[in-house]
Amino acid sequence: MSAAVATASPARAIEPRHAGWGGIGLGLIAWFIALPPALVRTPLPSIVIGVLAVAAGAWALGGGERKLGWGAIVAGIAGAAGAVASTKSGVGNLKDVVTWSALIAATLRYATPLVFGALGGIVSERSGIVNVGLEGMMLTGAFFGIFGADLLDSWFLGLLVGMAAGAVLAFVHAFFSINLRADQVVSGMAINFLALGVTGYIFLDHYGDQGTPDNVARVPDVSLPVVKDIPFVGDAIGKASLLTWIALIGVVALAVFLFRTPRGLRLRSVGEHPRAAETVGISVTRTRYVAVIASGALAAMGGAYLSIGFVGSFNQNMTAGRGFIALAAVIFGNWRPGGALAAALLFGFSSALAQRLPTFSPSGAVLFQALPYVLTLIAVAGVIGRSRPPAAAGQPYVKE
Repeated sequence: MSAAVATASPARAIEPRHAGWGGIGLGLIAWFIALPPALVRTPLPSIVIGVLAVAAGAWALGGGERKLGWGAIVAGIAGAAGAVASTKSGVGNLKDVVTWSALIAATLRYATPLVFGALGGIVSERSGIVNVGLEGMMLTGAFFGIFGADLLDSWFLGLLVGMAAGAVLAFVHAFFSINLRADQVVSGMAINFLALGVTGYIFLDHYGDQGTPDNVARVPDVSLPVVKDIPFVGDAIGKASLLTWIALIGVVALAVFLFRTPRGLRLRSVGEHPRAAETVGISVTRTRYVAVIASGALAAMGGAYLSIGFVGSFNQNMTAGRGFIALAAVIFGNWRPGGALAAALLFGFSSALAQRLPTFSPSGAVLFQALPYVLTLIAVAGVIGRSRPPAAAGQPYVKE
């Protein structure tokens, strides 16, 4: 018996789940050591680490951890391949592209609108209403945010105008989805087209070919007094837009609201089992209306960040699919604020990297811009069918 226990102990020492996560970590290390600041100029160490990552993935697969196992195998192959490509690239180009502090700062900038959109999507879908109209609500917030800031000469009032416009559009979606019991996906897509037409028409009618003025009030940046003076850390997070900090605080606030407050419990109960919620006195209709309208205001904040916080101007269809990426972040994050933040940061990092990759090949600049969307497809394909949405999401509720 003791011999059998001694034989089994090494096998139990490495759990398949731990092996999968370890393999993913090794895949990242395999690529990292070939990048600045390490800059190992021979691919052999990275290849060895990549092989270990693949072996860890195979171990995880053998233990039944299919998702983590394949993740480790992909990470090991990608890490080794990326390292080989990095060692063949010039050191100067690598240092221009991979400046970690600048990449982190850019990641936060690109992730901010996605975080707002994802938070809006979570609020709506936790109540049982699928909100495919996030793209249109973000676009509406982007235009009316800068339109209000221009007319009222205040970024704060412009932000409120943008949020109100997004809330109005969300109200339309809520009316069709709740009262008329229309297909929620169709309603959301109609909202996207409506936003595209309305913002484009008013933009051209009011600004014409001149575009928005250059002196529109913009959301200020916030500098952290002590952090900004710390080497590397200060360049990465020492200075960021006020809306970036609000988005990060919003992730924590929404997580607390959903999982630590009675109102959050009521919201989730409406999305999981509306009939049971109705029997204990919770108004399903009112809860869903409030949730969808709040989701529109949150998504519009993400759009307003683009126009009066990031770019400082407005162009037609400037959201460029970010609402759909935010929706993918909701799914990837399993309808949880923390998971959605991680997904938004991942997509934001891919956008930041795509802006720098043309250093290697200027002719491939347009191709590199597709990186965030390709990553979105891969991420959603990897989790869809494995993550569980709220049980009543997408299902109209008929009160008896």
